[in-house]
Amino acid sequence: MPASHAHRLRRRWAAASVAAAAVAAAVVAVSLSNGANGADASEVALPPVHGGFDYQIGGGYTPPKGVDIVSRDRADSPADGLYNICYVNAFQVQPGERKQWPDDLLLRDKNGDLVIDEDWNEPLLDISTAKKRERVADKVNTWIDGCADKGFDAIEPDNYDSYERSQDLLTPSDAKAFIALLSEHAHAQGLAIGQKNTAELLSGRKAAGLDFAVVEECGQYDECDAFAKAYDDHVVVVEYGEEGFAKACEGWGDRLSVVLRDVDVSTDDSEDYVRETC
Repeated sequence: MPASHAHRLRRRWAAASVAAAAVAAAVVAVSLSNGANGADASEVALPPVHGGFDYQIGGGYTPPKGVDIVSRDRADSPADGLYNICYVNAFQVQPGERKQWPDDLLLRDKNGDLVIDEDWNEPLLDISTAKKRERVADKVNTWIDGCADKGFDAIEPDNYDSYERSQDLLTPSDAKAFIALLSEHAHAQGLAIGQKNTAELLSGRKAAGLDFAVVEECGQYDECDAFAKAYDDHVVVVEYGEEGFAKACEGWGDRLSVVLRDVDVSTDDSEDYVRETC
């Protein structure tokens, strides 16, 4: 699988077309409370509630019948006529992209060694100071610009929870301050921005400027209710196991956008491809 499409499972250390009327109903005024940044309110379109969803960050393919919402990697193109979410790895570095980052923006431990997400061999980005957050955001924001230029409707910044893997070198406050920079820029480009997992930070969603949620395995870990309440059911759910999928469908299948995918998020021409809906 290309590095740009690296799929990340849920970390547990504490992971057809849209009807015009549905899209119109999803357009809301989003007021970004961002402290001193004071971003102006902007209008962005949210994913339709309970719309058919497909998670295609492993590679784009023709969406199955009934799909209204698609999430694809930033290197891919949006699907015609659907609500398109653009995946960006915002808090960590893809293994093949280390040389694209200044060395001082890669998080290092007290011995000077890179702090690595061992599951995916991804160095963590250093967002521990305001200046470094601004520099990291400058680069990630160019990716957000690319998503907007391609015609995506929203962005999905992954690894919001990287502070949990930082050896206590990063804090939840660092994560929230950084994503607020991305939110401000995304809104300026007319894009909504989703909270990826990290239920622990739901209380800070408004200050961080987040609009909806992309959640992995909330059925498996009994978190769907918390996300549904926080985002008024503007939640897309990906499950990777039959048990979690069954729980998500039983409890939330008539309210949230739930899909079962294989863990590699394979394209539909792969023998490993799995996709089911409630």
